[in-house]
Amino acid sequence: MPSRNARPKPPATESEYRAIAAQWARAKQLREREAAAGKPTQPSTTDDAQRAALDARRKTAFERRFLWTVGFWVWLLCMHIIGILLFTSGFLLTRLVLDDRSECASPPIASLLEWEARGTVEGGCWHPKTFDKAVIVLIDALRYDFTVPVEDESRAEVFHNAFPFLYESSVQSPGNAFLRPFIADPPTSTLQRLKGLTTGTLPTFMDIGSSFAGTAIEEDNLLMQWKDQGKRIVHLGDDTWTALFPDYFQPNISRAYDSFNVWDLHTVDNGVLDHIFPLVGQEQKQQWDVLIGHLLGVDHAGHRYGPNHAAMISKLQQMDNFIRNLANEIDDDTLLVVMGDHGMDGKGDHGGESDDEVEAALWMYSKKPVFGRTQPEFKTPPATAKIRPVNQIDLVPTLALLLGIPIPYNNLGRPIEEAFVGPKGDAWNRLAAASSVTSAGIRRYQASYFQARGIDQNNYPGSPASLWSDAEALATEPAKSKPWEALYKAYTVYQEETLRICKDLWARFDVPKMILGIVVMAFGVIVLLLYVSRDEDEDFAVLDDVELDFAENSLELQNSTAEPEAVSYKTFSKSLVKPGLLGAALVGVVSSVLVKATGSNDWLLVAAATAIGSMAAVMAALLQIRGTYILNLLPNTFWGWLSVVFTLSQSIGFASNSYTIWEDSISLFFLSTFGFTSAIAALRRPTIAERTLGTYNSILFVILGRLASFSKLCRDEQMPYCTSTYYASANSSTSAPWQLAVPFAVFLILPSIIKSYMSTSRSYEGLAPAWIGYVFRGGLFLAAIYWTLDAADNNNWLTGLPDQMLKTIQVSIAQLVLALAFVAGTTAFIWAPPCISILTTPSSTRTAQITVLGYGNTNGARYLLLPINIAGACILLSKPMGGGAVALMLWQMLALAEIVDLNDTATETIGPVALALLGNFHYFKTGHQAVLASIQWDSAFIPLLSIRYPWSPLAVGLNTFAGQVLACVGAPLLALWKTSPKRKGVLESASRALAALVAFYAVQSLATMTWAAHLRRHLMLFRVFNPRFMMAAGVLLVVDVVAIAVALLGVRTNVLAIGEVFGFAD
Repeated sequence: MPSRNARPKPPATESEYRAIAAQWARAKQLREREAAAGKPTQPSTTDDAQRAALDARRKTAFERRFLWTVGFWVWLLCMHIIGILLFTSGFLLTRLVLDDRSECASPPIASLLEWEARGTVEGGCWHPKTFDKAVIVLIDALRYDFTVPVEDESRAEVFHNAFPFLYESSVQSPGNAFLRPFIADPPTSTLQRLKGLTTGTLPTFMDIGSSFAGTAIEEDNLLMQWKDQGKRIVHLGDDTWTALFPDYFQPNISRAYDSFNVWDLHTVDNGVLDHIFPLVGQEQKQQWDVLIGHLLGVDHAGHRYGPNHAAMISKLQQMDNFIRNLANEIDDDTLLVVMGDHGMDGKGDHGGESDDEVEAALWMYSKKPVFGRTQPEFKTPPATAKIRPVNQIDLVPTLALLLGIPIPYNNLGRPIEEAFVGPKGDAWNRLAAASSVTSAGIRRYQASYFQARGIDQNNYPGSPASLWSDAEALATEPAKSKPWEALYKAYTVYQEETLRICKDLWARFDVPKMILGIVVMAFGVIVLLLYVSRDEDEDFAVLDDVELDFAENSLELQNSTAEPEAVSYKTFSKSLVKPGLLGAALVGVVSSVLVKATGSNDWLLVAAATAIGSMAAVMAALLQIRGTYILNLLPNTFWGWLSVVFTLSQSIGFASNSYTIWEDSISLFFLSTFGFTSAIAALRRPTIAERTLGTYNSILFVILGRLASFSKLCRDEQMPYCTSTYYASANSSTSAPWQLAVPFAVFLILPSIIKSYMSTSRSYEGLAPAWIGYVFRGGLFLAAIYWTLDAADNNNWLTGLPDQMLKTIQVSIAQLVLALAFVAGTTAFIWAPPCISILTTPSSTRTAQITVLGYGNTNGARYLLLPINIAGACILLSKPMGGGAVALMLWQMLALAEIVDLNDTATETIGPVALALLGNFHYFKTGHQAVLASIQWDSAFIPLLSIRYPWSPLAVGLNTFAGQVLACVGAPLLALWKTSPKRKGVLESASRALAALVAFYAVQSLATMTWAAHLRRHLMLFRVFNPRFMMAAGVLLVVDVVAIAVALLGVRTNVLAIGEVFGFAD
């Protein structure tokens, strides 16, 4: 980050003094002549009126400046949104959805078999039908190793041996059941998995945004085929199905339940269990053909507690009993399928592509022996998910052919061999026939897709076309001598190669749009750097000069009707917004006309052109205002260069997957470097007091960072060189009992720490003692009580209480804490007077001596109330270790403010950059990593019993980005700390500090974009680089919004409240 200011508080220049002195002398002579002429002097009431009028004018001018400043930040937010949208449209993979449907009467190839009622639903459309009905049970997050018993108790995890029925039945009755690993394609969120499980296609990252508002599946799928063939479908459980398949299910007997309340382990499961057994009974089994039950208890137990918890044992045992009973109830013509849609990681979360997240289980069961094995050793289910796994998309053709319906048109899966090879394992003709019709469907889909995309098919050796020819050559041999096993294997090779080709095809990136997104983001970074850069001789740099202030105020009072000449910082934002809007309008109109004329309808290109044109106009305005060149962005101070080193080092490091994986530890190194550098700088201060305080706060800053580093959540790639401490264990998502001491320590210590920092400037006055000492401390105590009750609920410490009673009490406490932080806190912040006290000391003269306690920190002390309120909410919404990390971050922010003041670096960029680093560091310390699985979805239910929009997403967002949000709100504090009410340019100082902080995050977003684009063929792209880009983009948008909606509004409220008491400084 550049910094052009070597002297934070330079004295007024000689020319300014001469100009003001001349005006002052003329005004004084005029007053003396009026007095000599016998004109009475203006009474004090007139002076008061003039002062009031001056204040009113300054207040109006300030409000105008504020609106223009907000306008600039809203414009900048739009630029960032356009840049991110452009890049993601070319980077995050998309797939063309074809509207074609398979039909029963139109198989893609003639079947290799003959059977009765061929080509009908009753006999089987494309293959002989095996079952009339199907019961499909989806146990959400059923990881494969949950189903495999472990005889050696010393190696068994808590969850082992709780769900043995699937394994035992497969071993004891191989003709009736089989169990295999069921591998999901990332992203491993439920909605994407349901799309794959019903269409046979691969999801893409562009789908993941639909996880919480699923849109209906319109492409060909199993349920569409069942419905078209007149089958009656009943659904019980997770309501995601009703969003994906509206109007598919029998209305009177289907039951859907809310799927996002991860605190509720039983409602959905109990609902499924209560309704499914009557439906499979003799009286009601004629009301349906396909029965789908989706249970969520295992998934919710994982999210809430992790897999190594008694609640998980209880859930798995319940599922074991349920499946045993269900297998006994079905008849011979019904297929029973039990599967997981994905697994879960060691904490019980999912969404990424780690082994534990993608390794689910698949079990099929029939009362009549229809299943077989191609090898005798295959009768025993695989010991691990690495042995003989099947892709989840393979379920689609398998179910379709077993139930006699056409395979969905877009399917890429292949038949599961156990379902077609026969009980003796020798029915190669049936297996080859199933594979033949499936392969033909895949070939038809591939041809349609290539035609729609305008892609030519190749016929080189080993290509799908060549492999298809090889398989067809075997298929044309006489039936009696047909090599069925070789034919099946030939079709399998074709299917595997086609799947690989399609995966590669959908990994084709739109490079031009990615480059446009990078260009837009780069322009945004340049705008921010120009905005932040300051010259030494700028009038804005004259912050606190008593003589100039007195002279200017006196002149304005003597001629109050004349508006003083506006200085550049007062019109700075206005001079940027106008050309930005003008440039956007001109380029936007021209580009829109061109798009309409060409008929391309690519409106993202219009947005790109508009953004680039607008930012070019703003950059031209900035360069014109500054009278400088791009080279002037280079810093000319040590602190400026340190900001650049910190920013560029991190940005360059994202090109390495190991750097990105260990970012949490590397961030601590940067923060420690800043702390030690500040300590050395403090030793050069002129007084012993300054040297002592500067060194103390610098070392304290480092120690607090080291203390916060004990809160750690390890990602899979860090194993085994990392130990998680955020939860009770690496396989848990609950806190350990000893961690409950953390929120109580925060309650006891944090308010006293805040008091100590305010007391040094005599600012612990006014509302501060009551708010910090009682309201804030009370909120921290309630948060500690909340997490104690949560632990009691998780560990069953309070037995005998009615169901949901403890949770209801917790929610009430949480809502009270948030009401104190946001409702009461916002009200208090708006209406509170400055944190000052006035002492009147009697004097020997007639005039008493008046002392204003806290005057020197009027701006900073009052603004501090805002970060305190935000921190209080974040402490509640984070788990105990996370709350401790947030408290340490607030302490570090106060130490940083003192460091910046003592080292006279308030106008340098190092303060905001260090604060941005601090925000990222505490993102990791509050139990997060740059992976989707680390999102703590259960935080949505801290203040609520069920999902409510927009409050639930806001709670999750505040939990996830607590560090960056607090850093953004704290940025103005660095500019306002230890400043008096006569400080000029408060709004502009705060806006510049915010710009430096946002510039750091914008550079990170630009860097992660660039490296993700450059490394788009890297093996770790979607495991490391893509999640880090998504995190950087999310952080940038969050801090943009918080800067506008919280920080700048907070500065405005602060200035107005102080101006009402002391008058407006400018």
